[in-house]
Amino acid sequence: MYEWIKVLHIISFVAWFAGLFYLPRLYVYHAENADHDHTRKTLETMEYKLLKFIMNPAMIATWIFGVALIHYAGSAGWLHAKITLVVILSAFHMYLGVIRKKLINEPSKYSSKYFRYINEVPTVLLILIVILVVVKPF
Repeated sequence: MYEWIKVLHIISFVAWFAGLFYLPRLYVYHAENADHDHTRKTLETMEYKLLKFIMNPAMIATWIFGVALIHYAGSAGWLHAKITLVVILSAFHMYLGVIRKKLINEPSKYSSKYFRYINEVPTVLLILIVILVVVKPF
């Protein structure tokens, strides 16, 4: 059972990260097209569907299968650090949801440059999480 849970955990976090990489990129386009109604409406629909139908279920599944893995495999120091990073990642996910709503009401509030910068957050967290899982430094 452990191997199947691990497979489901990997599939769900890959889907989650795909969304975490793509949603800020959509926000870049949204900020750059704030004055183009048709494009903006299309992006709003894409952002909503990505967040609600892909990212949210993938995040929830990642947490469920991750907790199940802890049940089977136990706990270690590196795992506590990983969970801390996943909590930060989850907070970032929620922040992206807040931004989506703000972009609808105030499309010029954020610059595309800002979204290019925050697009690096999941990359940094992914690198740190993979190092912790593979190297298990403590």
